[in-house]
Amino acid sequence: MNLNKKLCAPIGFRIAVKHPERILGIVSQNGNVYEEGLGKKWEAHADYWKNPTIELREQYKSAFAKDTVMGQCTFGTEEGSVSPDGYSLDLYYANTIPDYAEKQSDLIFDYQNNVKLYPVFQQYLREHQPKLLAIWGKDDPSFIWSGALAFAKDLPDARIVPVDSGHFALENRCAEISHF
Repeated sequence: MNLNKKLCAPIGFRIAVKHPERILGIVSQNGNVYEEGLGKKWEAHADYWKNPTIELREQYKSAFAKDTVMGQCTFGTEEGSVSPDGYSLDLYYANTIPDYAEKQSDLIFDYQNNVKLYPVFQQYLREHQPKLLAIWGKDDPSFIWSGALAFAKDLPDARIVPVDSGHFALENRCAEISHF
């Protein structure tokens, strides 16, 4: 499911921090590592992290409803510009894997550990100055445009490119992005 895709940047940055000698450059597509890049919905996540009640956990199960899953892929995009392949596959898994919502809810709760590591990721960027290309769906409600711009604080030579899309910009701007 697309929620797992949110974990890609933190995994990549953990590898970079552990093995900086292996990193030749970074391409980040809405891969946030700055608190200023967290959209409004993260305020609710932060409240949940501080007070993880069963009731709040249950509220997150709406994230696996058909309209929500489709919206994660299509929000901020032109109507009809996103193939149904990605969100259809997500919906398939959401409806066939046992305890899927519970597992995904665990990931939502655990994402706080990625946010706690943002300063470590930023220190890596400052110290090692890797080449960085940040392609950003500027209409992403999860990881907002400010997160892309924040890379310039630590990497003055970063190339930061907005595209007319949402969080999963490759879903509808793949051809455009391939030219960067």
